[in-house]
Amino acid sequence: MPGFYRNYAVPDTLNGRFELIVLHVTVLLDRLAHDPALRNLGQAVFDRFCQDMDHNLREMGVGDLTVPKQMRRIGEAFYGRTRAYRAALATADDRALAEALARNIYEAAASPAAARLAAYMREAVRDLAAQDSARLAAGQLRFPEPAAVAVDAG
Repeated sequence: MPGFYRNYAVPDTLNGRFELIVLHVTVLLDRLAHDPALRNLGQAVFDRFCQDMDHNLREMGVGDLTVPKQMRRIGEAFYGRTRAYRAALATADDRALAEALARNIYEAAASPAAARLAAYMREAVRDLAAQDSARLAAGQLRFPEPAAVAVDAG
């Protein structure tokens, strides 16, 4: 969605796009993990994420012998970011989440756009939590409209 690059200053690069995918997959997997009936779906989503990353590497011309090494790097990045985001989301203070996003997405110690992206991520968590499990199981999910999310001035 162009709004992430325009309004949130996420770099429109291979890394920036990867970071947005990881952010959304992390939030979705956490929601699916909270419902025992959706855990298998969560595993299927994660498996598809890995297959897609493998496919994209090959499509970009990464050689067959190098793909496993790159997939290991992707896995390490995914799990590291997931741990950081989960820990930050477990706190009431958005500073830790904004700092994690600034490090991973903006490659900086701090970024004004990271606070807005933290607000978006919290809204996505709330929004997914409120969505019906049966609809999620049917593949009918929605994320917040990025342009509609405002940073809490408090």
